[in-house]
Amino acid sequence: MAEQEASGTMAEEAKIDEDILQVLRDMANRLRLHAIRTLCASGFRHPILCSSASEIMSVLLFYIMRYKLTDPENPNNDRFVLSKRLSFVNVATGWLGQGLGIACGMAYTGRYFDKASYRVFCLIGDGESSEGSVWEAMAFASHYSLDNLVAIFDVNHLCHSGTQPFEHCVDLFQKRCEAFGWSTFVVDGRDVEALCHVFQQAAQVKSKPTAVVAKTFRGHGMPHVEDAENCHERSMPKERVETIIKLIESQIQTKKKLNPKPPVEDSPQINITDIEMTSPPAYNVGDMIATRKACGLALAKLGRANDRVVVLDGDSKNSTFSDIFKKEHPEHFVECSSEQSMVSVALGCATRGRMVTFLCTFAAFLTRAFDQIRMGAISRTSINLIGSHCGVSIGEDSPSQMALEDLAMFRTVPNCTIFYPSDAISTEHAVLLAANTKGMCYIRISRPETAVIYTPDEIFEIGRAKVVRNSVNDRLTVVGAGVTLHEALAAADDLSKQEDISIRVIDLFTVKPLDAATVISNAKATGGQIITVEDHSSEGGIGEAVCAAVSMVPDILVHQLAVPGAPRSEKPNEPLSMFGISARQITVAVKCILMN
Repeated sequence: MAEQEASGTMAEEAKIDEDILQVLRDMANRLRLHAIRTLCASGFRHPILCSSASEIMSVLLFYIMRYKLTDPENPNNDRFVLSKRLSFVNVATGWLGQGLGIACGMAYTGRYFDKASYRVFCLIGDGESSEGSVWEAMAFASHYSLDNLVAIFDVNHLCHSGTQPFEHCVDLFQKRCEAFGWSTFVVDGRDVEALCHVFQQAAQVKSKPTAVVAKTFRGHGMPHVEDAENCHERSMPKERVETIIKLIESQIQTKKKLNPKPPVEDSPQINITDIEMTSPPAYNVGDMIATRKACGLALAKLGRANDRVVVLDGDSKNSTFSDIFKKEHPEHFVECSSEQSMVSVALGCATRGRMVTFLCTFAAFLTRAFDQIRMGAISRTSINLIGSHCGVSIGEDSPSQMALEDLAMFRTVPNCTIFYPSDAISTEHAVLLAANTKGMCYIRISRPETAVIYTPDEIFEIGRAKVVRNSVNDRLTVVGAGVTLHEALAAADDLSKQEDISIRVIDLFTVKPLDAATVISNAKATGGQIITVEDHSSEGGIGEAVCAAVSMVPDILVHQLAVPGAPRSEKPNEPLSMFGISARQITVAVKCILMN
C-alpha cells in the first residue's frame, strides 16, 4: 500500500487518543536520550545512530507488542529482533542481515509448532537489506505463509560511508517486498499515529507476512546532523551533545508512561530436557552402514522420543538421509533450500528453548553460513548442525563437496561441541548427546559405509575418547576418527600379522572437547609417539587439536597424517590412499617412526 493509501485508511479508522499519541512521542524522545547518554558514557559520542527508528520502537514496545515486562523470557510474549543484544532480544545479529531469517524461525515455531498467538517483529536497516540473506528470508516467510511475522524496514537512506543505492525511494522497497509475496505498507516513520494504524492493519493480514517500509531520517530531531552524510562514527564535541540533549528534553511534554498489553497465554507447556531414546541402537558388530544414514535413522528415532524435535535441511535430504526423518515426522521437517537461511531459521526455532533443533547439509556448504553460526554461538543458542560428505572419502563427488576445513571452522566457535562418530552406534549416541547438550553442537558424518565396531550397550560421553585396540606390547598410539579410525584398525591388523608390531588405536569421538587425559596417558604408555590421521586438512583439524593437548607434556611427539593441498575426485576406495591417509600409509608411517 502506498503512503497516501495508508493515510487514507488511517483517516477512516477510529482516531487514537491524542494523549496516548503524545506519550508515544515522548517515549520516542526518551529512547533517544537513553541511547545518547549510554553512548556518551562509553566514550562514544555518536548520537545519530539511535534516532531514525525511535518512533518505530516507541510504538512497537509501548502500544503494539504484547508481553510481560517483568518476565522477558515468557513463552507467550511477542518476539522482537534487531541488531542488538537486550534482555528481550534473543539473538545477537550485528548489522549483517541475519535478523529476519532468525525472526522467520521464531514465527515458524509460533505458527506450526506452538500454534500460539504471539507475533514476531523484526527491525531491518536499509543498509542491512542489501544482504542476500534478507531476501532468502523474505522468500522463506512467504512460502510458509508466516502471517504472524512483521518486518519493518528503517529506510533512512544513509550508510557508513555515504548513501544507500535506493536512497529514500520507498516505492522500490515496496515493489520488492510485494514481489516476494508480502503484504506491504509504506509509512512515515516519524509519525506515531500513522505507525499505530499501520501495525494495527498488519495484525489483520492473513496467510502472508507483512512488511512495513518506514521512511525515516538519521539524526531526526538533531539540528545540523539530521539526514547529513558522512556523520557516521564521527564523535561530536561534548558541548554539542549537551545542546542536543537539552533540545530533545524540551520537546517532552508529559511524564506519563504506557504499559504493554499482556500476552495471550496460549503457548503449550513443553519439556525438551533429559530426552532418552525408546530403545538401544539396533546394530550388530560388523554391520556395514554409513554414518550419514545412521544419523538419519537416529534423528527419526529421536523424533519418536520427543515431539519438539525439528530437522531443517538445505535441499540435500536424499544425500544426508534426513529424508528418513521427513517420512516419519513430516510436520517437523523444514526445507530451507539454502544454508544461510537454514542456519538463521534454526537459530530462531531454538530461541527460548522451544525446540530441539537439528539442521543437515553437506559439511562443505556450512562454510557459507559461518557468519550465522558464529553469531548464534555469541547468543548462546542451542542448535545442532550435522555436516555430511566430509573429506576426500566421498570419492567421485566433486571437490567442491569435500569438506576439509569444517573441523577448523567449528573448533573456533565458542563453546561448540564437535562430535566425530566412527560407526552407527556412536552416531546414534552423538545425536542423543547433542539433543541434550546446551550450546552449539556439530556432528561430522561420512559418506562411505563402515563397519559397526561397538556393541549396543557401549556408553559414550562428551569429552571421553575410546581406546579401541590396545595391548601391553603397544609401541605407538594412533589417533583417528570417522573413516580414518577404520584405516587405523586395518593398519594395526596388518602390522600385527606381517611385522609383529603392536600399536594402540584411539577413537576420539569428540574432537572438542578433546580427551587430553586419555591421549596423554596412552602416549606415555607407548613410547611417547603419536600418529594422528584425519580426512581433513592438516590446518585446524585433529592433528593440531592433539598437538595443543600434549604441548605442555615433555617427551611426546606427534606425527600428522592429513589431506595435503587441494582435493580432486577419485574412484571409490582410492582417495584415502591418493591423499596419504589410508591403512597403507599409516603402516608406512609407523615403520618409519619405529626405525628411527
